[in-house]
Amino acid sequence: MVSAYAGLPGGVAVSHLCVYDWPAADGSHGGTPHMHLACSEGYVVTDGRGAVQTLTVSGYEVTPLAPGTVAWFTPGTVHRLVNEGDLRITVLMQNSGLPEAGDAVLTLPPRYLADPETYAAATAVPADAPEEEQARVARARRDLALEGYRALREAPEGLAAFHRAAAALVRPRLAEWRERWLRGARAAAEATGEQLDRLAEGDASHLAEAVVRAEQPSSYGKFGMCGRLDVYPRQG
Repeated sequence: MVSAYAGLPGGVAVSHLCVYDWPAADGSHGGTPHMHLACSEGYVVTDGRGAVQTLTVSGYEVTPLAPGTVAWFTPGTVHRLVNEGDLRITVLMQNSGLPEAGDAVLTLPPRYLADPETYAAATAVPADAPEEEQARVARARRDLALEGYRALREAPEGLAAFHRAAAALVRPRLAEWRERWLRGARAAAEATGEQLDRLAEGDASHLAEAVVRAEQPSSYGKFGMCGRLDVYPRQG
């Protein structure tokens, strides 16, 4: 029996992003700089213009974004989206539910990275608050992350300390992440392996089990790190 997997192809997650147009102290408009620890992220630009600023141990880069651009980066890439005019993106995230399970650490100043409680207090957007209050909190944490981001750009040698602090912050969640990976991306890959094995033996029985699925977003306009998000139910 071929392993069942009901998620999106390859165990990815999809969301639609309208990048924040809030101005920042440096004159740019955009989102909150942050880093993923176990997930690659991809952008398919659908409207508007802007850029993604990235910072790694290899240096600082700016990648222009325009309709039709596909850009992606691997874990450990500090990234900041800049909105130069109605920037809208379809976001593809590796490992389906891991981003929602905390696979992101904002570039807050070091004093906010000391422990999970301090970090959570500085970054949580209250889901039950009025929209105006959610926007205020999301913008305040963006500005706080930009403070730490500017320090990292000015002194890139600080990236190593940021990496260590980020890894320490997420360590309590790793067992949960592993379970999500087992049910998602790994299950998707194993299902393909079993299908290839069956086909090599002349067994095409899994083709009779074909299904079609469709989803609408489960949440519209959620205050994310980079902008307002339309998100889909987690699959897999």
